[in-house]
Amino acid sequence: MKTTLFEIKNEYLELINAVEEMEGEVTFEINEAMIINKSELQTKSMAYLGLKRSKEALKIQAKTEMDRCAAIIKQCDNVIAFVDTRLLDAVKTFGNFESGLTKFGTRKSESIEVEDVNLLPTEFKTIKVTETADKTALKKAIKSGQVIKGVVLVEHANLKIN
Repeated sequence: MKTTLFEIKNEYLELINAVEEMEGEVTFEINEAMIINKSELQTKSMAYLGLKRSKEALKIQAKTEMDRCAAIIKQCDNVIAFVDTRLLDAVKTFGNFESGLTKFGTRKSESIEVEDVNLLPTEFKTIKVTETADKTALKKAIKSGQVIKGVVLVEHANLKIN
């Protein structure tokens, strides 16, 4: 038996060429070879179809598992965000505190929020495929006292666990 559909096809084409060379005459040997070729084609096609269906089923299982894992990740992220918010609220209410060897407190951080990138002077823009604000330059300018329309320096209190 031929090992691939490609080989079966090539054998079939050789048989057709042989018939053409004999001006359409089909010998007993060529006829038998064509019957065997057709049988091999059917057998190999069913094997390929089985492989295809097996891989399609595996693909569906993998996709389902990926969706399940994505849901678990999202659930974990939600719980983490919830717990962080509650711990930050506790620190804001009670101040810094310790529990065992763990210290709970806050640290300040700052971030730049840009309302409209198009209103920024070009010196505060980084040109990429899309326009984005150069937040580092904006932060430096705001801290030095410069006023830039549409830009606000916002202070955050982030949870710090040592």
